[in-house]
Amino acid sequence: MRVIATAGHVDHGKSTLIRRLTGMEPDRWAEERRRGLTLDLGFAWTRLGGEEIAFVDVPGHQRFVPNMLAGIGPVPAALFVVAADEGWMPQSAEHLAALDAFGVEHGLLVVTKADRADPAAATAAALAEIAATSLGEVPAVSTGSTTGLDEVRAHLAELAGRLPAPDPAADVRLWIDRVFTIKGAGTVVTGTLGAGSLRVGDELVLGDIRVQVRGLQALGEPHESVSAVARVAVNLRGIARDAAERGDALLTPGAWRTTSELDVRLRGATELHRHLVLHVGSAAVPVRVRPLGPDTARLLLATPLPLRVGDRGLLRDPGEHRIPAGFDVLDVRPPSLARRGAARARGEELTTPEPGWDLLRREGFLHHDDFHALGLPEVGERLGDWHADPAHLAELRSQVPTVMAEWSREHPVAAGMPVETLRQWLDLPAADLVAAILSGGLVSDGGLVRKPGAGLTAEVEHAVAVLAERFAEQPFRAPEADELRALGLGRRELAAAVRLGRLSAIADGVVLGPDARERAVKALAELRKTFTVSEARQALGSTRRVMIPLLEALDAAGLTEPLGDGTRRIAH
Repeated sequence: MRVIATAGHVDHGKSTLIRRLTGMEPDRWAEERRRGLTLDLGFAWTRLGGEEIAFVDVPGHQRFVPNMLAGIGPVPAALFVVAADEGWMPQSAEHLAALDAFGVEHGLLVVTKADRADPAAATAAALAEIAATSLGEVPAVSTGSTTGLDEVRAHLAELAGRLPAPDPAADVRLWIDRVFTIKGAGTVVTGTLGAGSLRVGDELVLGDIRVQVRGLQALGEPHESVSAVARVAVNLRGIARDAAERGDALLTPGAWRTTSELDVRLRGATELHRHLVLHVGSAAVPVRVRPLGPDTARLLLATPLPLRVGDRGLLRDPGEHRIPAGFDVLDVRPPSLARRGAARARGEELTTPEPGWDLLRREGFLHHDDFHALGLPEVGERLGDWHADPAHLAELRSQVPTVMAEWSREHPVAAGMPVETLRQWLDLPAADLVAAILSGGLVSDGGLVRKPGAGLTAEVEHAVAVLAERFAEQPFRAPEADELRALGLGRRELAAAVRLGRLSAIADGVVLGPDARERAVKALAELRKTFTVSEARQALGSTRRVMIPLLEALDAAGLTEPLGDGTRRIAH
């Protein structure tokens, strides 16, 4: 399917031409048919040259410019209509400026009402205007009330044939242009699917909620799947009618980032008011404009939108009947402008933008998925799921020895610096990046960062060796608190020994040798099939202070099994 939008001044015959081409009535509302004036978007379709062509018919009156913009925003091609008897008119210029701002590159000029006036002058004037925009040089054909329709069909078929092929595997961003309900089916939204594919059962994102595709229609027929480009109606499961509106977007989950601030390059701007309306896709959002340079600006959106670098849109003053500027999106995660002179400096940066690098250098690290979601090329050093700015990475690596030395001075008996602590000190976005910034022979092991072979201080090492001799003779006789104090083993010293595997902690203040659990299971296995706490205590030569938490630890590890009657057995 190909999708083409109409454009042109009011009463130049856009809807009449679509009606003649398709045999369908594009004006959906009774008020439109009564007044003979298109007020909102209309839809019709036909087959030409073996290709299904869907038309989005837009209103031409200046009062309904927002509706017109919602129709042409998502489409790849335009059918530009100019009447032979009136020629180029104000809304002709406004519609063309909108197409240019959206970057539409494919079109056909149709000069209507050729039976009322010679179409030559209108054709020449319109072609000259169109050639100066993104549409460039387009074919032209004229038609009267009973003539020229076959030539229009032939040119439309040729236009459809030269449109670029869409990517059916691309992420879905369906800008919604109509919402309604069907009894027994629920909420239905429509839009022009510019890229990607939709399938019944797909999960999508609509604002902050997940929705599921209950059904699909294209050109009035049900489908299990629809690929771009297409006019599509999507029946959504389980959402209310007021949960969606024109300008919302159905999105592939996780593939898009919404933004309320973006830096743009302006096209065709003369003088911009501070408060305008931004149009992209079918969305229309109030926006505050802050100039950055001669042709760049920061846009502050009243409502966040799913945008990527490279998207195109336009800015409009609702009080004036003109399109003051189109824009190209340069950055959807721009830096703060809070400091003095930041706006001017940012404008200078944007004169020679480096997509991908600008953001990576600013943030130091970017998640791999963010490049795609933000519309940026992948740059930097790949580190698992992340990319790093090489300069920032080198700076962090140089800081690690200093950070570790400071930590060691403050924690002399620690077995190492916790990975999470080092992550926070260096402001890393994820703990799995810690290993990538280690230098000087440091390693990440067991949740700690340390030098290989790093162990306990000489004083703690001596105390642990004393305990090891005791445990060799009485493995289940835990030292009392005063004995530990006499050896100089406080909470920090014991924790360091446990982390290094030199002791095992059975309970708070209760420590045994590193192999206490394994030795206990072996000894208990020599008892009869089941045993009590008292029998276990006697077999191991221990005390209740040690035995109860030891048995509970064995239970938790699945090495012993409590039977509910005060006895246990070795688990098999």
